[in-house]
Amino acid sequence: MDQRSVYSNASSQSSVLQTNKVLRNTYMLLAMTLAFSAVCAGVAMAVGISPIMSLLMTIGAFVTLFVIHKKAESSSGIYWVFAFTGLLGASLGYTLNFYLGVAGPGLIMEALGATALVFFALSGYALTTKKDFSFMGGFLVVGLVVVLIAAIANIFFAVPAVSLAISAAIVFIMSGFILFDTSRIIHGGETNYIRATVSMYLNLYNLFTAMLHLLGAFGGDD
Repeated sequence: MDQRSVYSNASSQSSVLQTNKVLRNTYMLLAMTLAFSAVCAGVAMAVGISPIMSLLMTIGAFVTLFVIHKKAESSSGIYWVFAFTGLLGASLGYTLNFYLGVAGPGLIMEALGATALVFFALSGYALTTKKDFSFMGGFLVVGLVVVLIAAIANIFFAVPAVSLAISAAIVFIMSGFILFDTSRIIHGGETNYIRATVSMYLNLYNLFTAMLHLLGAFGGDD
């Protein structure tokens, strides 16, 4: 074995180790932030936050995104990730209380179960097959922009059928992003576990809220 082969093998092994480290750290931080987010949601439900407070928390959460991107390369970025996920989790308090009052805890558990099933199935598929889903990036971004524009327009028109179509589209788009983001980590496209965690959290957050709306609608509360 010549020197170039030795160097190539060493480089390959180093890359695999780095990828595994990013994956491990991402899933570990994701699990912790999801648990923290759930606690914050529970506290917000117990307090009975108002729609205005929910909106302010959501705005505050997305403001922290700018800080996270600046702090992503330092350990202090972790604290900002918890601030971000805590605020988003708490902002769900009003919505969860609404569905709890209308359909009971069963609906929320169904949405959680469906979200977990989609996440584990798609992440497992990406990790097992190691396929490169980077080609999906452009389509997913375009789809997200179209859905965002449709959601803003529907605020004024308030068409229930359009609202359901938007939620269904979000389910498919977030499912695609789970494949895309997992693939990016596997293939070295994302080497920062803080940014990876935020991306995965947003995928799950949007997937869960869309599932909640769809299940609630088919359950007869819309």
